Amino acid sequence: MSETEDQVETQMLPLDGWHRARGARMVPFAGYEMPIQYEGIMAEHEWARTHAGLFDVSHMGQLIVEGDGAAEALEAIMPGDFSALKPGRIRYSLLLAEDGGILDDLMVTNVTESEGATPRYYVVVNGATKWDDIGFLREHLPDEITLNHLDDRGLLALQGPEAAAVLDTLVPGVADELSFMQGTSREWNGAPLGIGRGGYTGEDGFELSYPADKLEDLANALVADERVRPIGLGARDSLRLEAGLPLYGHDLDESVDPVEGSAAFAISKARREQGGFHGAERILAALANGPAKKLVGFSVEGRMPVREGAPVFAGTEEVGRVTSGGFAPTVGAPIAMGYVAAAYTAPGTALEAEVRGKRVPLTVAQMPFVPHRYHRKGAAK
Repeated sequence: MSETEDQVETQMLPLDGWHRARGARMVPFAGYEMPIQYEGIMAEHEWARTHAGLFDVSHMGQLIVEGDGAAEALEAIMPGDFSALKPGRIRYSLLLAEDGGILDDLMVTNVTESEGATPRYYVVVNGATKWDDIGFLREHLPDEITLNHLDDRGLLALQGPEAAAVLDTLVPGVADELSFMQGTSREWNGAPLGIGRGGYTGEDGFELSYPADKLEDLANALVADERVRPIGLGARDSLRLEAGLPLYGHDLDESVDPVEGSAAFAISKARREQGGFHGAERILAALANGPAKKLVGFSVEGRMPVREGAPVFAGTEEVGRVTSGGFAPTVGAPIAMGYVAAAYTAPGTALEAEVRGKRVPLTVAQMPFVPHRYHRKGAAK
C-alpha cells in the first residue's frame, strides 16, 4: 500500500478505549490506531494456538452487494464462481484490475435470505484497501446492483482450538451448525450478529459482525471466558505467516496475478472454462503455460529472521525477493514467503537471502508451515 499518514487521517476503532484499558500498545495501521500487542507477541501467539484469541478487525470493510444479477456482476470482475455459491456459504476470492492484477483479496458470503429473494452478498475487504475497493466496485458494478458500506458495524475474530466451545456458550448451537466457510446470522443481546466460520490464523474460528455501538458488550462477554484473551496485530501476523496465508500489500498486490500469487485455487473449474473475468486472458494463459514467477514459502537456516524486501539469490543471480518474514513461534525458527523465478519454486530448492550484507541460507518449503486446523465436515463449498 502507498497509504501514508499524510494521505489518510488516522481513525479510531470502536473499541479504541477498550484496547487501551487492557494495556494494548496502539500503532497506526491501515488508517487506524490498532492494538499491536498486549502482554507480548510470543505469549499471544501461543495463546491463540492453544486456547482462543480475540482479534479486533473492525478496520476491515464490510459491504453488501445486492440486486438481481449480483452474482454475475461480481463474476465479471472476480474469478469466483458466485452463481454456484449457496446461501450461507463463504468463498475466498480476488478483486482484479482489468489487466488481472490483484487489487485485493476478500471473502464473499451469500446472505440471500430465502429462495426467490433478491440475491445478496456480504463482502469483507482489507482495511488498507477498502476505500479504493468501494470506488472500484461502484465504477464497475452495473447501476441496478446496489453497494452498501456497513460502516456502522464492527468486526471481531475469535480464533483458536477453544473458539467453538467459547462461542457456543454465547450462541448455543452455532458450533454444530457451521463448518469451515459457512455463515449464518443470529440475534445476540437484542442486536443482529453475523457469524462466519473461517480462520486467518490457520486455526478454527469465527468472524463476528456486530453493531459498532454495541461491540464492547460482545467483546466483554467473550473475554469474560477465561479461555479468551485479546490478541494484537503482531501475533496476528506471525500466526498467518505460519499458516501460509498472504497479507495484501505485502505478499499480494496489483503487480501480480492470481497464478503468480499462488491463489489459483480461487478460480473454480467452471470459471477456468468460461473465462469472462478481469484479466482472464492473462490469467488463463499463466495457468496453461505456468507463471514467470511465483509466491513460495521459505525455511530459513539459523536464527536470523529474513524480512520483507530482502533479495533472494541462486548463486550470484538474483532470482526473487522476500515479501513477509519473521520468527515463527510454533515452528521454533525463522520462516518467510516471497516471489522467485519459476525455475526455483520446487520445494527443497536451496537459495540464499541477503540480510545486511550477509547471505542467509533458505530452502523453498511447502506451505502451510503449521497445519491448518479448520473445522471441515459435510459438503461445505
